Amino acid sequence: MRRAAAVVASLLLAGCARDWSRPPGASAKAVGDSVASFDPKQIGKSDVDRVADLHRREIFASVRVLAEKLYRRNPREWKKGGHASIEAALDRLLDPRLGWRLPESAGRRDTDAMLLALREDFAGDRVAVFIAGMGAMLNAAFDGKTEFFMLDELDPQKLYNSARNLEIAAWKLANARDAAGQPLLLSNETGQAAQPANLSFEREFGKMIGNLDLLSALIADKGHRTIARVAQSLATAVFLPVATLR
Repeated sequence: MRRAAAVVASLLLAGCARDWSRPPGASAKAVGDSVASFDPKQIGKSDVDRVADLHRREIFASVRVLAEKLYRRNPREWKKGGHASIEAALDRLLDPRLGWRLPESAGRRDTDAMLLALREDFAGDRVAVFIAGMGAMLNAAFDGKTEFFMLDELDPQKLYNSARNLEIAAWKLANARDAAGQPLLLSNETGQAAQPANLSFEREFGKMIGNLDLLSALIADKGHRTIARVAQSLATAVFLPVATLR
């Protein structure tokens, strides 16, 4: 009986994996053809889990884009670490084995690290510390997970707070100045007579904020939960808690 059940299960899985749009015997390697592979892990995922996976990938892809853009606009920062190139600096900064913990952050993480990177008296790699702080905060919002299954339960308040913190971080990045009025880190460029404005940093932050807001609303609706919404002026706003929320 057990053997028969195993055979039936194997046939069912084979049926799920087959592309029924192709006639029997047709080659799966024809030009322009594709075969959808069956990943057993998908059995343990709900639609919301798959959406969470997608949003997390998009958000952390934007983190990498911001890191590279900041390094290209501020080459002095990656040189502070003695790296041979921007690519070497990025490889070290985004190394998953470090877990967003950098020695130059002086033990600070999350939003505290972002604030440290934008202090006038900070002498280290501002880009690395700013991005590491952002990455740690976002990682905390996703409970340190890189993939989600039906037994996982994300906190919509953490995601919402992270979105608001990104708004504050973008404002602080654009407005942090030294005593001479010069930007601590170059990011967006205002338009000039012969050159249009470069708002690519703002757009990247906007993509991340939109992803977080959409996901937080989806999860709150699914769990019938209420998000405590906060209205602050960006000029005087304080970062909201993320890692400390339970």
